[in-house]
Amino acid sequence: MDKPEILNNVRVVMSHTTHPGNIGAAARAMKTMGLVHLYLINPRHFPDPQAVAMAAGADDILQQATVCRSVDEALQGVAFTVAMTARLRDISIEVRTPREAMPELLQHAASQPVALLFGTEMSGLTNEEMGRAQVLVNIPANPGYSSLNIAAAVQVVAYELSVAAELYRPSLEAVQLAPHEQAEGLFEHMERTLHEIGFFSSQNPARLMQRLRRLYAKARLEQEEVNILRGILSVTTGYNARLRKRYLEEHQDVQEH
Repeated sequence: MDKPEILNNVRVVMSHTTHPGNIGAAARAMKTMGLVHLYLINPRHFPDPQAVAMAAGADDILQQATVCRSVDEALQGVAFTVAMTARLRDISIEVRTPREAMPELLQHAASQPVALLFGTEMSGLTNEEMGRAQVLVNIPANPGYSSLNIAAAVQVVAYELSVAAELYRPSLEAVQLAPHEQAEGLFEHMERTLHEIGFFSSQNPARLMQRLRRLYAKARLEQEEVNILRGILSVTTGYNARLRKRYLEEHQDVQEH
């Protein structure tokens, strides 16, 4: 697969962008590096003349942009997501530089859609949005002034992606990762099962699920692995239901006597 083809599997996702000029500038940055797929999650102003002005000729990127209502909608069909973070938070998910992360992103882009996820200008991505990613990327900057405009961040990452694409060599070990919606189905199933078996009685459900997401993000789950895990969860739920039924029947017999 040549460079234009592999980059065609990459989508840039911008979440809750407040200034339309940043959308236009990001579109310009994308086009200079050969990226064409822009997804916007609930932008405050779009379409907008300021976006067109800042696109400076990348109007086609704006015209083809997909506007979504949620991060899950924007990541539909995506097998591997890299999320941008300006702050190194208290997180266990791996954090890399763009130069470190882009080669792996391209390996997956050779056969499946992948995404670069950017947060809002003021606060970046939420914890929930970051939980949808397999890898976080932090752009090294001056510690005394690390604030980077979102369009500039898109330009830096798009450049590193373009460089990685020039050096890309197909991997014989490439695997088909589970698409975003299949992985989300697993997490919903897992949370439901943990509730049903009473595991959350002494745990914080939201924090535990966040940690489980990070654990499986490191595993790079394949489709068949997701199916196996969901099968285990289904058996667990069924077994728990049978135990509960037996318990109720035994205690009913005791009460009747």
